[in-house]
Formats: sequence, C-alpha cells, structure tokens
Amino acid sequence: MSWIQNGRKRHEAWWHPAPFKSSEWMDRYRLKFLGSVQVPYHKGNDVLCAAMQKIANNRQMTVKFNPPSFCILEISVKGIKLAVQEDYYACDRSNECSHFFQLKNVSFCGYHPKNSKYFGFITKHPADQRFACHVFVSENSTKPLAESVGKAFQLYYKEFVEFSCPTEDIYLE
Repeated sequence: MSWIQNGRKRHEAWWHPAPFKSSEWMDRYRLKFLGSVQVPYHKGNDVLCAAMQKIANNRQMTVKFNPPSFCILEISVKGIKLAVQEDYYACDRSNECSHFFQLKNVSFCGYHPKNSKYFGFITKHPADQRFACHVFVSENSTKPLAESVGKAFQLYYKEFVEFSCPTEDIYLE
C-alpha cells in the first residue's frame, strides 16, 4: 500500500506500531470511515451493532453518490485521532478533516461479532450527556484495532490513574 504525504509517496502496512514507550506509543490504522450516529447508551455490543446497522442502512441509499472516505485512526494513551481524507491520493492536506477524542471520553469499542471488518467506538460528548458511535470498515479484521484501544486504556490507567489516585494497602492489627 502507498499513500501520499507532504508531496512524497509513502509505503505503509495496514497498521503501523510505534516503538513501545507508553507516553509516546501509538498505533496507526488505515480504514474507511462510514459515519457517526447518536446512540442512547454509552456502552454495549448491542448498542454498537445497532449503530453499525443504522449507518449501513443509511449508506446503502447514498453509496453511489457518497462513497466512504479513507481515514487514518491513530490510537495512543492520549486518545483517538481520526483523520478523514476525502481524496485519498491528494498531495495536500487541505481536504483532510481531523477529530480528536480524549481517551477519557471513549466509553466502548469493538468489532462486529459476525463481521470483524467493521469497527466502531462510542464517545461521550465532552459537555453534554450525549453519546455517539463512529463506524469504520477495513479490508482486514479490525480485531487488532480493538486490542490496540484496549492497550491504550491499560497504559492510560497505569500511567495516569494509578499515579494520580494511588491506592495504599491498609493492614489491620
């Protein structure tokens, strides 16, 4: 696979793990962004699957006029960055739209149980009590992507939560 970055052609695998150092660790995945939809709850595989079905149904009606956009998902301890590019082969970044979701606002993620090429994650609105599901499709299984988000949560907890909220062992005599 190759893609254009800053006017130069770059070759990259389906996913690209960065060197392992928790504060600098990042995994990168190339997918197609299908869309986002508001959901009633912040977690659950049934909520995720219902959102995927709703987006799939909406896309069936518009796929000829609105094909899915290519995107890069970057997973790190800080959160999930979504960079959507309307024209995959464009040399400039003027037609790229980026969104960043802090890990503390990501409440659930997973791949579809019957077709692992579909992946989604649920986020909480930073100010309101609203939730949205963001859905993607890949040429390959998205199980490594779901595992990467799980790893990000583990590292986030280890690096930030344990440090800011240490627990002490209490011994009763």
